[in-house]
Amino acid sequence: MNSKTILAALALVLAGILVWMLFVWQPDNTAVPQPGQRLALASQPSGGDFVLAGSDGPVALADFRGKVVVMYFGYTYCPDVCLTSLSLIAQGLSALDAAALQKVQGLFVSVDPERDTPQRLADYVPFFHPRLLGATGTPEQVASVARMYGSSYRKHPKDADGNYAVDHSSITYIIAADGKLVDMLQHGSPPASITAAINKALASGK
Repeated sequence: MNSKTILAALALVLAGILVWMLFVWQPDNTAVPQPGQRLALASQPSGGDFVLAGSDGPVALADFRGKVVVMYFGYTYCPDVCLTSLSLIAQGLSALDAAALQKVQGLFVSVDPERDTPQRLADYVPFFHPRLLGATGTPEQVASVARMYGSSYRKHPKDADGNYAVDHSSITYIIAADGKLVDMLQHGSPPASITAAINKALASGK
């Protein structure tokens, strides 16, 4: 078999794989990453509605229609990144005027449902700001919501004492009053940037 024949055969195989990926294969949006494995993401965050669990019952994004939602994925045992991010979000919320603040809901989604029960979240999250609410769900629910918003995380194996860390992306999501994802702020964005993004979403009237 000459080189031209081999190249032609490879081209046909690659074309077949591409057609399969485009028209047949569907990603599993509920697969939960195993310890040491990072959650696989969609190429482009799309956002969307979801229902998780809070200390007072189900927490649905649709419940906040008419409000701008500021959402962050993390976990309460996080030693540094979440503390920094929640503090910055809290400062951004505090810079809003009273009327605007009533039209905003902060939401902290835990990617560590094994330890972060709804009650633990209720005790932890409002410490940063009273407009912040904690929510989580089953591992499958959390993985599905994380994929929708392009949030990545990886649980490390437990140590001898049963403790473990969870690596995770650190993005602040701004969801408009109509439930559409409109902005994504990178880790370390200053409070002024968070406030500006919220005000922009409020001004859009969506």
